[in-house]
Amino acid sequence: MKSNIPLQINPKTWLFNSSLSPHLDSFNSFLQSGRYTINTTKRYVACIAHFAYWIDQNKLKVQALDECTVEEFLTEHLPLCNCPSPVVRFQRDLQAALMHMLYVLRQQGIIPKPLVRSDYITEELCRYDHYMLNTRGLSIGTRRGRLHVIRRLLLYKFADRAIVFDQLDPSDIRQFISEQLQLGGSISHATGLVSALRTYLRYRSICGDPVHGLLGAIASPANWGLASLPRSLKLDEVDRLLESFSPTLPSQKRGLAIVHCFLDLGLRCGEVCQLQLDDIDWHAGIVTLRRTKARRQDSLPLPVATGQALVDYICNERPKTTNRAIFVRCLAPHDLPMSVHGIHRVIRDAYQRIGLKHGRTHAMRHTLACRLIDQGSSLKEVADVLRHRSLNTSLIYAKLDNRNLIGVALPWPGSAA
Repeated sequence: MKSNIPLQINPKTWLFNSSLSPHLDSFNSFLQSGRYTINTTKRYVACIAHFAYWIDQNKLKVQALDECTVEEFLTEHLPLCNCPSPVVRFQRDLQAALMHMLYVLRQQGIIPKPLVRSDYITEELCRYDHYMLNTRGLSIGTRRGRLHVIRRLLLYKFADRAIVFDQLDPSDIRQFISEQLQLGGSISHATGLVSALRTYLRYRSICGDPVHGLLGAIASPANWGLASLPRSLKLDEVDRLLESFSPTLPSQKRGLAIVHCFLDLGLRCGEVCQLQLDDIDWHAGIVTLRRTKARRQDSLPLPVATGQALVDYICNERPKTTNRAIFVRCLAPHDLPMSVHGIHRVIRDAYQRIGLKHGRTHAMRHTLACRLIDQGSSLKEVADVLRHRSLNTSLIYAKLDNRNLIGVALPWPGSAA
């Protein structure tokens, strides 16, 4: 396979004569399994040739390679690089190729796995994560968000010393909250921030730390949940959104199927990216949601338009893959499902094409609820379709039920009525 490596004479000589030469076949096999394009494979192999020349010049052994070595190559050697041409000097390509090479070497057992840095904050976060998972049963997304906040808090106060909660006072909490709100001042950000702090301090209280006085320093943000109308798309915006997926777009059928899952089924973003081929009963016309926010299994009827969009994508555009996820990556590395960020990107780009300034996928969930209300559905029916555990969650849509609101409206003072 080495003879088929597309390289010029100098880089090819460096690579074949280097200590990385025995691992080239494995590296190529890794790129082929991810179905990287020929051009990308050629570029990454050229990156490895440049790196191989450097490690041989510095007499480094393969067993000593790790992220620190790659960092040294990128930050110290690359800016002053005077290696003989032709060599690749694009940092982004070099970093991607070298991280793939480290992965291959670790898969072969040539180099050890990266050491996890052990310090007071890391150990504390691990203990808290274990508590959230095994005692509270929280999902990975909730735990990740709370750990992100608590890590910032502990670094803010105990960056270079042991964690002693006697040294944490209410003024520290207030100052930390103030600084975090300057980074993002939305109501949802403030609510998540104070919730993460409160749950962590309660955990520390269970551990025996005197933190009751700190809880009093955390004020709830003013938030009137039913003060505004739910943001939804108008009928003409829905039509323009669907029409924006023209055949000239890459992955046009995939984007259209994703939008139908939002508009017709009212799915959440995480539920869309976790849909599996086995979740759809095509004969019965039923979609089974096995990985929901409420951590329960739900079944929904599959609308005709959504089913047709999914079939069109699966049969005519979906890449060949062993992954059972419905929506998969169309770029290397293949055989991986789309991430939540990828789903968000599809919707955000579609909004921009039709001139909408916001990029919230949840607006399409609101759109389905508004359409049901306009068609005469009750709040209970809306709650069932959106799979709300409490009817109170659906109360905001009562503001949109103009037909029934007219019946309870009081006469204007002084009017004939």
